[in-house]
Amino acid sequence: MSRKVFVSGVGMIPFTKPGASASYDQMGASAARMALEDAGISYADIEQAYVGYVYGDSTSGQKTLYRIGMTGIPVVNVNNNCSTGSTALFLARQAIASGAADCVLVLGFEQMSPGALGSIFQDRPSPFDAFDAVTDKLVGMPQIPLALRYFGGAGLSHMKKYGTPLESFAKIRAKASRHAANNPMALFRQVVTPDDVMNSTMIWPGVMTKLMACPPTCGAAAAVLVSENFAKVKGLSTGVYIAGQAMTTDRPSTFDSDDMMRVVGYDMSKEAAAKVYEQTGLGPIDLDVVELHDCFAHNELITYEALGLCPEGGAEKFIDYGDNTYGGKVVTNPSGGLLSKGHPLGATGVAQCYELTQQLRGSAGARQVDGARVALQHNLGLGGACVVTMYRAS
Repeated sequence: MSRKVFVSGVGMIPFTKPGASASYDQMGASAARMALEDAGISYADIEQAYVGYVYGDSTSGQKTLYRIGMTGIPVVNVNNNCSTGSTALFLARQAIASGAADCVLVLGFEQMSPGALGSIFQDRPSPFDAFDAVTDKLVGMPQIPLALRYFGGAGLSHMKKYGTPLESFAKIRAKASRHAANNPMALFRQVVTPDDVMNSTMIWPGVMTKLMACPPTCGAAAAVLVSENFAKVKGLSTGVYIAGQAMTTDRPSTFDSDDMMRVVGYDMSKEAAAKVYEQTGLGPIDLDVVELHDCFAHNELITYEALGLCPEGGAEKFIDYGDNTYGGKVVTNPSGGLLSKGHPLGATGVAQCYELTQQLRGSAGARQVDGARVALQHNLGLGGACVVTMYRAS
């Protein structure tokens, strides 16, 4: 029997540019302490920990948590590309839901370097070989960094299929900046207009400008998950719980559909969302707030459709009608998202949990979504994995 899982505490530090942050272990320990304090427990209460990061040596999770305490608990290090943080969350929820543990810490951090993402190990096959082969076939443009080719190619696929203008992506980026202006944790808080985005450096003519891509970022976030019984015994908050969650990986359509939207995880996202909607008996119409994986403005746009926030091919109207922001159908990325908040890979999924927990508590300050009761989290990693999580206010 699956047990109810509550988000009892969350913590997060402001995201920064590479070179401006503390070391990963310092950042991670700070976020973990904040989550413990927010929950109202000590590290001695934690029974297991799942720690996510992408760029780092093995057992960096232990080094980080040893700064807080050395209690002998299991510490599991997680690396699932950009979905690393939410994968750690997925594992922690499973541990509590199954009865294996009652109080689990989820921690994500990343100490990144400037510039485009790249492979570290050059002496062995890349997990992206198949992705690169399809991208070479469908996109070409070998002079452009791979991540831009992947997601720019996906945006171009949507543009060709539905007539979506480049301005739609610019409007998404401008919306992200307006939201981030109210988030003290965000890296970029300056408001930009769609024209500002369109007039920024064109890195792929007709497809992408510089402001449509998220920056490499350093940061950390943490969450404490507990069972209902543990919360009652300790007198902890039960105001937010995980109502449903699903994790998916690639199917053959990623590679054989000749569609860059599928290459970057459209089908994974759609399947994970469908599973969560089925688990919870809720649908897109019930959502008040969503934090989704906007590593590029292009991915936010296609994810609207994958999550069912609008019909396939309906993203342009969804944006133009303001249905993705305050006063519309569902507020997407009130934190500013990856585009403005930043994207420290291992921390991103946990930072989304932080934001949605604050929203459902009604403690998000100037970015609060009025009456938020149901929230959805979408975190995607190429290679690939997608985690979708539904939260509810108790």
